[in-house]
Order: sequence, then C-alpha cells, then structure tokens
Amino acid sequence: MKVFLTGGTGFLGGRVIDHLLGAGHRVLALARRPEALEPREGLEVSPGDLLDPESFARGLAEAEAVIHLAALVKRWVKDPSLFDKVNVEAQARLIDLALERGIERVLICSSFVALGPTDRTTGDEDSLHDGRPRNDYERTKLLADRQLRRRMEAGAPLVVLYPGVVYGPGRMTDGNILAAAGRDLLRGRLPGTIGPGDRRQCLAFVEDVAAGFVLALEKAEPGTRYVLGGENLTVRQALELMARASGVAVPRRVIPYSVAALLGKVLCWQARWTGIEPPLSDGEVEIYRHEWAYSSERARRELGYQITPAAEGLARMMKWLQAGGAAAGSG
Repeated sequence: MKVFLTGGTGFLGGRVIDHLLGAGHRVLALARRPEALEPREGLEVSPGDLLDPESFARGLAEAEAVIHLAALVKRWVKDPSLFDKVNVEAQARLIDLALERGIERVLICSSFVALGPTDRTTGDEDSLHDGRPRNDYERTKLLADRQLRRRMEAGAPLVVLYPGVVYGPGRMTDGNILAAAGRDLLRGRLPGTIGPGDRRQCLAFVEDVAAGFVLALEKAEPGTRYVLGGENLTVRQALELMARASGVAVPRRVIPYSVAALLGKVLCWQARWTGIEPPLSDGEVEIYRHEWAYSSERARRELGYQITPAAEGLARMMKWLQAGGAAAGSG
C-alpha cells in the first residue's frame, strides 16, 4: 500500500516509517526539510509544509492511504494561534483533501491529552475530556478530536489513534519527553519531581506505538478509535526504573506544585520578551497535577497490539542514552 505520511521527521514518525517499510508498504513523506529523511528503498520524500495545502496535492493524488502524525508539540510558542493553525486547521484541510480524493484509509494521530485526565480511574478511547484544557497543546488536540468525532459520526472513514507518553531511543524532539528526562538524570541535572511524583501516566514504548500504526493501517475498521499505550506508572516509579537501569540515583527533592507553577509563570513571562521557549510553563505544571492512565485493551484485542514491559523499554532507552544517545541529542 502506498501511504502519504506527515510528521516523518519527528520522533514517532521516523519509527512509523521504518515499520511501514519493514511491512512492505511504500511511503511518500511530506517534509519541510527533505534532507532530514534518509533515502531508502520504498521511501519518497515530498517537499511541503502542513500549512500549505497545495503541497499535499501530489502526495494525495498518488496515495492509497494517509497517516497524519504531524503536530505542534510544544509547551509554549510566542504566537499561540500557531497551535490552532497546525493542530486543528491544517489537520481539517488534510482530511478534507484526502476524502475529496476518495482515500478510504485515513489514520489520524491524536494524543492521550485529548481524552482528558483520569484521576483515580483508568480511561480508554471512550473517555470524555473534562473540558478544562491546561495548555494550548491540550486545548487544540481536544478541539481537533471533537472535530474528528463529529466527522466519524457523519460517516467519514477515519481511524483515530491515541498514543500515550511515547518514549524510547530516537530523535530528541519535543515529543521525546522521557528521554530528555533520562538525559538530565544521567547528567545529574534533574532537580526533582514536580509534586510528589505519585500521579500515573500511560507510558508507551515507541516501537510498540509504531507497530500499532501499521496494525491499524492493515486491520482497523473505518470509524474506530484506539489507545496505543502501555503500562500506567507514577512519575516516581518511572524514574526509579530509569535510575536502576543506569546505575544512578533518583533525586529525592519534591518541588511543590505551587512553587513550580509560579516559576512556570515567570519563565513564560520572560519568554514573551526573549522569544525563547521556556524550560517549564505553568500549564505544564497543571498537567503534572493530574493522572493520565489509559487502557489499550481494545487495541490488544482487535488489532493484536503488543506492549513492551516498562522496565524493559525504559532500560533500553537508558542504555541508548548511555551509549551516546544523550550526547547525540544535546546538539
């Protein structure tokens, strides 16, 4: 199958390309920087930009399926409307063009944040967001997901996938949050946990998620939605597994939510003057106040999705970092 894919230069996107090619599919990847994708048999690169619908034309004309992974994954940008342009408006245009061309396999990568926090429960694909987004990324992923649900209710042949907190060896992009934390842990630069670290998060090993996209492409029925996650661990549990795998100590310091939120506000205020993304935002702190625990049982049952134990996946990530991944990602 020939797949038109966006987001191929990202952390997850690069692994999805690898798994698609490994399964015998052909990939036409939309990329602003074509040189960022290594030439390989079965892979074509289409220069273009998600904000330029005209650049979709050739790829969609040739495609039998679409996998849309591209998104603006940032804690802060100077112009918040960019979140809306990329995560909501561009996605809608891509879907419109794909459906106009009669493409019947359209897979959309959403996010666990679109399903909302799951405090003291475990959510799934049918969870409904509490309607109180904590930052612009969550706000726009929620808006985009609501659009997707309305389209699917009207019969659009979409498949929506909700990865958890994707982690593992790979590109050190803004989406590879746990690898960045692991790098700081190894360098002794992790100051502590925001809050007590007792909130659960759905950790999804990147290889599992990438394989899940191929399974969804080949098996998912139009109009279905799947969480592609893994084990639900607290922040403290994840850090302990990372430390144990690499022989370092977990920082014991606990940064109160109120202190972290105040610091995030100050850093965002500074960022408005400098234009440089802050290392922490108050909206990000609000994310840490909640649990984001989800079940991938539907994907396991209907697609054959498999989950790598968190201890194994985190150990692989830390060994990669120790072998040079941290240095490679720091530049």
